[in-house]
Amino acid sequence: VQLQASGGGLARPGESLRLACKASGFPFDDYTIGWFRQAPGKEREFVIGISRSGDTTTDAESVKGRFTISRDIAKNTVFLQMNSLNPEDTAVYYCAAAEGYYPSTYYGDYNYWGQGTQVTVSS
Repeated sequence: VQLQASGGGLARPGESLRLACKASGFPFDDYTIGWFRQAPGKEREFVIGISRSGDTTTDAESVKGRFTISRDIAKNTVFLQMNSLNPEDTAVYYCAAAEGYYPSTYYGDYNYWGQGTQVTVSS
């Protein structure tokens, strides 16, 4: 089982980044996918998630209107589009997979985790 997160890097405030989460080793379309993030000295927090079929998404208040999530079932990949980035978005971003239909906001519900990718927003 593997979740490979990629696409992190350095962005200036107001810019965009696109993260990808490539899954392998488990039935991708039987799992919801969520993105979490953890900033230094802070707890891991839910960012956004997508249902098995991709027709339902759930996002945190802090990213509403700026972040969107999508999944390409044929490619076993979930994408996180992050627009209008600000310094508060700086964190390590993790993708995770959970059984069930709708994405959970609770990290304990997730079975598999990727290794994380660093996102830094700074001028």
